[in-house]
Amino acid sequence: MHLSNIYLNNFKNHLESNFDLIDGINCFVGKNGIGKTNVLDAIHYLCLTKSYYNSSDALNINFDNDYFTLKGNFRKEEDDYELICSLSKNTNKIIKINGKRYKRFSDHIGKFPVVIISPTDSNLIIEGPDVRRRYLNSSISQFDNNYLTNLIEYNRALKQRNKLLKSISEGANIDNITIEAFNYTLSQKSKYIFESRKKFVEEINSIFQKFYAIISKSNEAVNLEYISHLNDNSMSELLNQNLEIDKISKSTTHGPHKDDISLIMDNRLIKKFGSQGQQKTFLVSLKLAQFELLEKINNIKPILLLDDIFDKLDNNRVEELLSLVDKGFFSQVFITDTSEKRCNELLKKLRTNYIIFSL
Repeated sequence: MHLSNIYLNNFKNHLESNFDLIDGINCFVGKNGIGKTNVLDAIHYLCLTKSYYNSSDALNINFDNDYFTLKGNFRKEEDDYELICSLSKNTNKIIKINGKRYKRFSDHIGKFPVVIISPTDSNLIIEGPDVRRRYLNSSISQFDNNYLTNLIEYNRALKQRNKLLKSISEGANIDNITIEAFNYTLSQKSKYIFESRKKFVEEINSIFQKFYAIISKSNEAVNLEYISHLNDNSMSELLNQNLEIDKISKSTTHGPHKDDISLIMDNRLIKKFGSQGQQKTFLVSLKLAQFELLEKINNIKPILLLDDIFDKLDNNRVEELLSLVDKGFFSQVFITDTSEKRCNELLKKLRTNYIIFSL
């Protein structure tokens, strides 16, 4: 699978940009703030229907305009696909594949797998559990559409139950049958979510440990541990046992929406004890493990986006990472950097085709 062309219109600071791409390494160079990262984010948007950096779709519209349009031409398993994504301030987001509009964006997720490595990945370590849950959701949804369906339905029922709990705290008289109906839905959907996340963490952990050992060239022991209330109790038990607590807090206090992953190095949280270099290596290894697992399950190489990779690794390790393209590990790679000279010197050492776009 590869992306042969991408067109950006009013997407962030790109008023109108068009790039013909190669099935190799595509490097975007230029000063900070010129829009290199935004090209990678546009690719992420086309693949996963959302920005990697902005939670609000409207924030991706150029501030002098009222809409944006993205177009991408993909080649996958001998078939060609044209993706178009458009959004205006007055209408809902529209995504089309070969001229046909998606009714549900969830039907698109996983068709064009992508993995991004970015300086903002540090949030996986320093921020709260919601960031790590988003990593789980984004990863699993790219190979299991049933997971995404269960997650959407779980979150819908969770929102309704929380609204009900708030009404009860404000004096509304709600019968137990209504609460039990939401409890049933949450119990049914949570089982699939929990089992999928548990399996994913178990499978990615060994791959992650392999990459960390290769990149770090050290003896540190790293590990991922899946933290969930459902490790010890069923969702049905948790909802019944904590109903009174939920009424007081006006929210559902237990369930997969509270899950987390412990990121561990030498039996301690890397957030507290890992050096900056160790944390960067930890994150790159985790994303490479995600890449390998997605390829293994989907039987297709994801697109790899490396945003400001020199922020994470020194030149030697970046060279070692990109040499994996020569070995067939990656297929199509996108890089951003501030130095065209550095990119040229690095890429010309490889046998892989590459192209440099100066922005």
